[in-house]
Amino acid sequence: MEPPASVPGAQAIARAARLLRLVTAAGADGASLQELAVGADLSRSTAHRLLSALRAEGLVDREGESTRWMPGPELFLMGSVAAARYDVTALARDVVRSLAVKTEESAFLSVRRADETVCLLREEGSFPIRSFVLSEGVRFPLGVASAGLAILAFLPDHDVDAYLDRHPDLESAWGRAHGTRPLRTRLAETKERGYAVNPGLIVEGSWGLGAAVFDRSGRPEWALSLTGVEFRFGPERIAELGRTLLAHAHQLSARIATARR
Repeated sequence: MEPPASVPGAQAIARAARLLRLVTAAGADGASLQELAVGADLSRSTAHRLLSALRAEGLVDREGESTRWMPGPELFLMGSVAAARYDVTALARDVVRSLAVKTEESAFLSVRRADETVCLLREEGSFPIRSFVLSEGVRFPLGVASAGLAILAFLPDHDVDAYLDRHPDLESAWGRAHGTRPLRTRLAETKERGYAVNPGLIVEGSWGLGAAVFDRSGRPEWALSLTGVEFRFGPERIAELGRTLLAHAHQLSARIATARR
């Protein structure tokens, strides 16, 4: 959501924050100026001006003569401090690893951040054919990937309504299956089943399952998910994977509640 226009400098801060999110989502390889400008809906000159200012503060960087922008050292320092309050990866790492071992599929932990999910952890399963839709730092809008679908399904109804009102572009950006009516149908199915199923809606042939992980107050703030190739996700195996996924999600929810008392 855009900040109030009456706040001095708010638009520039929002644009800079959008660029920072795009840079971190690009991972270790970084992103080009063109990619960042398009992703942030900015002109190349505006994007370059903001990136240069962020670089001067150490928030983004470029190595040598590279034209690709990457996260800067100040982000690491800031993140280290923020992790003490927000990071649950230490609690979740063995749960995600166990999920990958037991299912043989790629397993993930994602966190809700405003209207998106961000992948925090990835563990590879032993099955040799893998899906590479998701990796650390990758963001998706709520309701798109299985993790975000699981989180959105267990938010209060008024929060779901408000989210859909804020994002009428989901269908145009992600396809007809993400229009309001089919998305509400999948949300209802997810809530009834307990876990989300993404039948190759992002990348054809790449399926995903997601289960919400709750904080102490019962809000879905994280999700565990699995991805794999379509032929591994037949009806009987989906039910088996779903049970395993839910068991791990319940375990992590309980662990988070206990650790944060």
